[in-house]
Amino acid sequence: MNKILELRMIVPNMHLIKIEAPDISKKVKPGQFVIVRPDEEGERIPLSVADWDQESGTITIIFMEVGASTSRLASLKPNDYVATCVGPLGNATEIKYYGTVMCVAGCYGIGSIYPVAKALKGEGNKIITVFEARSSYLIYWLDRFVGLSEKIFTITRDGSSGYKGHVKRLPDIIHGLSQLPDIIIVNGCTYLMAQTSNITKDLNIPTIVNLNPIMIDGTGMCGVCRVTVAGKMKFACVDGPEFNGHEVDWKEFLARRKAYMEEETLFFRRSEPESKLHKEGKCQV
Repeated sequence: MNKILELRMIVPNMHLIKIEAPDISKKVKPGQFVIVRPDEEGERIPLSVADWDQESGTITIIFMEVGASTSRLASLKPNDYVATCVGPLGNATEIKYYGTVMCVAGCYGIGSIYPVAKALKGEGNKIITVFEARSSYLIYWLDRFVGLSEKIFTITRDGSSGYKGHVKRLPDIIHGLSQLPDIIIVNGCTYLMAQTSNITKDLNIPTIVNLNPIMIDGTGMCGVCRVTVAGKMKFACVDGPEFNGHEVDWKEFLARRKAYMEEETLFFRRSEPESKLHKEGKCQV
């Protein structure tokens, strides 16, 4: 069991958790993830590592509260323990000199792309950062990217910061640059990664995505995280989690991500008065 040193909500529905994990902190690299289980009855959740400190032996994770297990994780407190925290897992991001790297991120992806941008900056790359969110108050860690980024752009659905709209405004940002990025790296929800990949495919810009499928063991044994890339079956845990975004079968990936959406929704619906659920005909006990 691993001790929780810090756990707090940083923006609505987005939580930061710092866990005591000295062995992981010594070996983890940008782009890798860990599997966390909030309690003995909880499911195993794959979560990207957003930061780490070898000296203190800690890792930091940013996660979004979206279902039963992430809700249980968010309900824990500092000095509590998580039942499982294993890693580092997956392949690290290839850190080298590309030239100009555009980092596109949204929700939990802002945290997970931070160590990637930091490492790429260390290799002399020019970093351009694009944040996408529903509103400006959902953008966090902006101060961390200021020192890393040549330019920072924001896209918000309500227009409260930067460009108004969805990630489909990305071409406006790209075409406004003096030259096209040499590579684009995307972390975040499936919609963000899929749309960015479709946009950059037409522009012929290499694009790397960090896939986040349902996962159990994280070592390639269960097969739950299988994805289709370039027409071939891959396991996100051992072949990824990073892949060429232009080669991912996004329709299949999205369908598999939605496999347990009804069960996850029911978990939250159970908190409503039972009489209301029966009245609406939405629940059977």
